[in-house]
Amino acid sequence: MHSMNWYGGGFMMVFWWGLVIVLVLAVFKWFQGQNAPTTNKESALDILKKRYASGELSKTEYETMKKELD
Repeated sequence: MHSMNWYGGGFMMVFWWGLVIVLVLAVFKWFQGQNAPTTNKESALDILKKRYASGELSKTEYETMKKELD
């Protein structure tokens, strides 16, 4: 009966340390995700539209560039 208690205690110790390691890794990964640069998934056509809307491009320039993108 004494060995059964030791087995149960040993299992719980391994479980506890496994849980601690998993939590530490999860927190580490979360912090890395917070510091990751945000990627801009804006398409070239979206950028072109914004430039035209802001007046940076003339209608002719916009249409020429749009044809090249399509």
